[in-house]
Amino acid sequence: MSLYGNKDRRTQHKRRKTHLTGNDRMENSIYLGLSKQQVLQTDMQIIANNVANMSTPGYRGQNTLFEEYISDPRGADDELSFVNDRGQYQNTDQGSISITGNPLDIALNGPGFITIDAPGGGVAYTRDGSFQTTPDGTLVTSAGFPVSGGISIPEGSGEISIDSQGVVSNDDGQLGQIQIVEFENVQTLEPMGNNLYRNDGPSRAAENTTVTQAALEGSNVNSVLEMTRMIETMRNFQSMQKVMDNENERMRGAIRKLTGSQ
Repeated sequence: MSLYGNKDRRTQHKRRKTHLTGNDRMENSIYLGLSKQQVLQTDMQIIANNVANMSTPGYRGQNTLFEEYISDPRGADDELSFVNDRGQYQNTDQGSISITGNPLDIALNGPGFITIDAPGGGVAYTRDGSFQTTPDGTLVTSAGFPVSGGISIPEGSGEISIDSQGVVSNDDGQLGQIQIVEFENVQTLEPMGNNLYRNDGPSRAAENTTVTQAALEGSNVNSVLEMTRMIETMRNFQSMQKVMDNENERMRGAIRKLTGSQ
């Protein structure tokens, strides 16, 4: 399973720093080229994950966050400027809503997230409202994680209704309420797999989010934009590789001249 959605295509990213010391033997341009290729590779992985999850309900496209890192190599007067992939941020645009007719499906209208019992304990959050029930009637996500609140739908229940606040009912009355929360800054949410997010900061009960039953929110990934980004990233990577190859050949030529070798 993907760290963002339902397909396992994402690699955990950590901030990289490149330090130059007096013992380094490579030219500075090679280091700069390698730092650029590293972040381009990370960007390509995120783009590929977005493309893989274009049909995942509630999936939010991810983007790479870059920053400049300044290195002060020993024995050199000039600082070197590297590029680092600091992390990522999500596209917060709401995906389109489509009617499914399945009474257990819900779509969120607004900035909220559904609270899920996270694997290993604690809580997680998702916008994917494609729910189902286990053999004992527990309401779970498509990946099998329980919806918070311990909602259980008895066997043989008649018509299931879910109102705009997430209250689940059958012919006999209320069965529970799907817990929906909102965050001051959604960029603090960290993808954790299976279209779930974790967040260590505070949340609040949803005030600006409503529920639509028998519907699902689609992915907000723009396929044309992502394919354009993928092509551009590939070209940038190839261009940087050509620069590094030329620099390597220049260094080899300089060594041959200094040593008198052919």
